[in-house]
Amino acid sequence: MEKYNIYFKKFQVAILIFAAAVFAIGFLIYKTVPEVQKIIDIQEQQKTQSASLADAERKLADLRADSERRKVENENLPKLFFRPVNMGLDTEAAISEEFGEILQLIRENKIKTRSIVYEYDPKDDNFVKNVPEKYQVCRITAEMIANYSDFENFLRDLYKHEHYLEISKIEIKPYEKNKRILLINLQLKLYAQRDPSTYIPAAAPADEKAGDAQSSSPANVPSPQKIDTSGGISPEATQ
Repeated sequence: MEKYNIYFKKFQVAILIFAAAVFAIGFLIYKTVPEVQKIIDIQEQQKTQSASLADAERKLADLRADSERRKVENENLPKLFFRPVNMGLDTEAAISEEFGEILQLIRENKIKTRSIVYEYDPKDDNFVKNVPEKYQVCRITAEMIANYSDFENFLRDLYKHEHYLEISKIEIKPYEKNKRILLINLQLKLYAQRDPSTYIPAAAPADEKAGDAQSSSPANVPSPQKIDTSGGISPEATQ
């Protein structure tokens, strides 16, 4: 027994170091294994999330492509002509509802109007010349004041307007005292469907020679009407 005690004392330090090492390794394994498992779980979750993200990105790309395709299709679709509730109205009354929508766009985009001229069923319009029994037309010439941004938004809204209209002319020049302000002359045409059964063609002149010598306006085509809407508006008022 004494012999073993001598050996034990001789290797006591080594045994203690070995025991401490075994304990440290065991403690390290005890602490490390759960952490390693957590890392493995996180990696698995990351792989799953990456796959889900890639799938979501593919779906988003498909939705965007579908949205762009629908946008192009909608832009290529012909717009419908405005159809008044009462098809028996004269041109002024039939167009008034649609013109109200245009006035709303003017107000929403903070456009100032100095004057507006209305011309109903102008004789030089192709629809009036060729199918007057089917369509009513109003040519609108407006003098307006706006800045670049507001007028750009107004034009964008006009192009997106649900009913067919024609922008015939746009003349723009900067205001001399403030180049950020635009003086605008805009001409557009609004159209409405007409009930052919209610169309009354203009009466032919009684005397052809007199008709050749002096032309007269058709009975159903009123002369242009001008309304001054400025109310004292000047370009400075838009600043």
